Amino acid sequence: MKALLIGATGSTGKFLLNELIQDDDYTSVSIFVRRPTGRSHPKLTEHVIDFSTIDQYKEHIQGDVLFSCLGTTLKAAGSKEEQWKIDFEIPAAFASIARQNRVNSLVLVSASDASPKSSIFYSRMKGELEVAIAEMDFGQYIIFKPGLLLREGTDRTGEKVMAKALDFFNGIGLLKKYKPLPTEVLAMKLAKAPWKLPQGTSVVKLQEIASF
Repeated sequence: MKALLIGATGSTGKFLLNELIQDDDYTSVSIFVRRPTGRSHPKLTEHVIDFSTIDQYKEHIQGDVLFSCLGTTLKAAGSKEEQWKIDFEIPAAFASIARQNRVNSLVLVSASDASPKSSIFYSRMKGELEVAIAEMDFGQYIIFKPGLLLREGTDRTGEKVMAKALDFFNGIGLLKKYKPLPTEVLAMKLAKAPWKLPQGTSVVKLQEIASF
């Protein structure tokens, strides 16, 4: 199986790239990045691209499954408009081209509270992306909806505080819907998903990820 990956330098993507390279079920892995990663492997093809002109790289967006785990924070993006471009427009554009090129499967990293009807900008954005991709009619569409992700070496103070708070509440049986999940664990589940899940649309919620 030939894998395509966007978000390969992110906290989940870097672990997913390792999983895909090491998994014998994947014969090749193509990643699309803004800057060279310095990674080298016989199975790996790296495309350094301008994400504002994705159509120019259409011939390279071909394979069997597209893994979409590209995303950023509002603080890093600088504005909601910029975050929308990164979290919605780029993944949607890649998905559209992949479907045009007959890529059958798409695995999307979304969010636990994603909903196009949400009053929260981030949750609504993720929900609208889920819907937009669903309308592209992939043969296999897998949506992962994790809660808080534990990122290796994170310097986000709010994230650390939230993780500790959730650990406390989880310990007394509360808020398990939001149990923190290490990104390396999520990456392992993502890589296996196309093989374990059927054709059609599958939604993998946080409670199901651990036993997946």
